Amino acid sequence: MKLVITMSRRYGTGASMIAKELSEQLGIPVYDKVNVEEELSKNTYESEVEVIRQLAKEPCIILGRCASEILKDQRNVFNIYVCADKEDRIRRIMKIENLPYEDAKAEIEQTDRERSEYYHEHTGKAWGDVNNYHMILNTSDLGVENCAGILLKYFERKEFI
Repeated sequence: MKLVITMSRRYGTGASMIAKELSEQLGIPVYDKVNVEEELSKNTYESEVEVIRQLAKEPCIILGRCASEILKDQRNVFNIYVCADKEDRIRRIMKIENLPYEDAKAEIEQTDRERSEYYHEHTGKAWGDVNNYHMILNTSDLGVENCAGILLKYFERKEFI
């Protein structure tokens, strides 16, 4: 199966690290906002949809960009939502961005708000709604370092890979 993984995530959950590990283990590329926007001829949502559909013709991991909704009718797509406790996310952003607590908290709140609004504007659905995903990973409970392994074992067991 040409597995396409979409990964929606709250800011500061470590999802990009999970995607990177999966990418290395599966030998498939990861695409995020920057990669998608580089491919656009016009910066419209419709153009973005076309780029995402084009990328998903081959196995890959797509971070965000409403990919779970855009690709919902494809049978080879597995949608993941990554979350974590807010305090864990704040601490992770403080460390990564070298920010004080209040700045990291504000950045998380603003980024989550923007992602939620973007998702709702383009899909009409609530970002993070469990009904939109095949699996939800809580990195506070599972640990960022364990999530790629959990996914790989699941994909092997289900014979996706």
